[in-house]
Amino acid sequence: MFDALAGKLETTFRALRGRGRLSDADIDATLRDIRVALLEADVALPVVRDFVDAVRERARGAQLSQALNPAQQVIAIVNDELIRILGGQTHRLRFAKNPPTVIMLAGLQGSGKTTAAAKLARWLARQGHTPLLVAADLQRPNAVEQLRILGERAGVPVFAPEPGNGVGDPVKVAEAGVGEARRKLHDVVVIDTAGRLGVDAEMMRQAADIRDATEPHDILFVVDAMIGQDAVATARAFLDGVGFDGVVLTKLDGDARGGAALSVVSVTGRNILFASTGEKLDDFDVFHPDRMASRILGMGDVLTLIEQAQAAFDAEQAAQAAQKLTAGDFTLDDFLEQLNAVRKMGPIAGILGMIPGMSQFKDAISQIDDRDLDRVTAIIRSMTPAERADPKILNGSRRARIARGAGVTVTEVNGLVDRFFQAKAMMKQVAGGGFPGMGFPRKATKAAKSKKGGKKKPARPTPGKRATGAIPGGIPTGFPSGGGLPGLTGLPPGFRLPGNTALPDLSKLRLSRPEDEE
Repeated sequence: MFDALAGKLETTFRALRGRGRLSDADIDATLRDIRVALLEADVALPVVRDFVDAVRERARGAQLSQALNPAQQVIAIVNDELIRILGGQTHRLRFAKNPPTVIMLAGLQGSGKTTAAAKLARWLARQGHTPLLVAADLQRPNAVEQLRILGERAGVPVFAPEPGNGVGDPVKVAEAGVGEARRKLHDVVVIDTAGRLGVDAEMMRQAADIRDATEPHDILFVVDAMIGQDAVATARAFLDGVGFDGVVLTKLDGDARGGAALSVVSVTGRNILFASTGEKLDDFDVFHPDRMASRILGMGDVLTLIEQAQAAFDAEQAAQAAQKLTAGDFTLDDFLEQLNAVRKMGPIAGILGMIPGMSQFKDAISQIDDRDLDRVTAIIRSMTPAERADPKILNGSRRARIARGAGVTVTEVNGLVDRFFQAKAMMKQVAGGGFPGMGFPRKATKAAKSKKGGKKKPARPTPGKRATGAIPGGIPTGFPSGGGLPGLTGLPPGFRLPGNTALPDLSKLRLSRPEDEE
């Protein structure tokens, strides 16, 4: 969503590089470009003025750090101000001391409110809660049925005593839903309310009546991040008419300019609690202002990447896979397990976009098609267990049979098998001798004796020939050991960016937290 804004800011910062100090003219020119970039991203004008004034004041009053060049100094200031206008720090739901906790969702029709209710319930269930969804949107056609289906997919019960489609009293349904939660010992109630295509008095009155009847602990305003400046006016109307405690941003995976995310907090004084980043029910998580600011500035989001890896990978299976990789016993069955775990983390383009430094490859990353991984999966599943365990037995006829079964060409089968062997050979080399700069320990070997009886010193690596640990095509096969992503031993062999675009060396990327350092 923020690609256009991030690209313009990157161009602005690039113009500052190489300068020894920041003059007033440099600051004014930079802030003028930042102002234009924010306005083009549909950020509200009052928010842009406040942001630019804050950056100007800090930039002119800043003492240039000896460790930072002017571009880095401005980026640091802009990053801090972005975090500020996005809410400053991560905010959480308020849970009742005596359950159930009542959460009411409000917003316009089409903002993704019903889907957000199911996603929130799914998220709460993953946190160990026992949520109950209440279908109080009785106005929109099939809204009740939609919530039933989504609740079933999320594994969360739905309280829906009325059929909807204009039938039933939503206030009574909401109130009865809270009573149902108490009787069946649900600790959280998520109430889905009706919306309209635009703000009107009837919608506000109904939402206010549900609020008064259920006394929710949190009222969350659901806003479509793609509606731009209209998000500000709508948020103000709901704040005055109903009131809300936090914001849920939906459709952050869209291609709109994303000004709503940068405007709604400053305009309403309410923080963003959750963000929906995809169509799947699991594409929903707590909103972190610092991580969003980092993404906007093209600095990646390593913490979210680590959290997604921890959720997707089984620690024991990952350890076994890593041991097999270094021992050279890694099979296509093991690779298939790793591939399925990587797919659980989300689209490959999204994963790569969280890695620092990848913003310069956004055009190539945007062309990545996850269906390529589906073809790889189909190729492996078309093999017999014996062929997966020992691909060396794959002769011409076997490869032709596999290609027919997977619906691909023999060339694609050959390419996958060849790159798999290359990856195994490389990992065996890393385990045996180690690659300079990769952080992998070398195996203990008997020291060669020199003619004078002393121990022979190990040979120095040839300058300029540092290994990058990448499969041909540029995708890293493994992150460096020590503080790396849990279980993520590498992206799939045979996977590459369009046009064989080379990716940067990630061997020096440190993913450990400060408290993990000795």
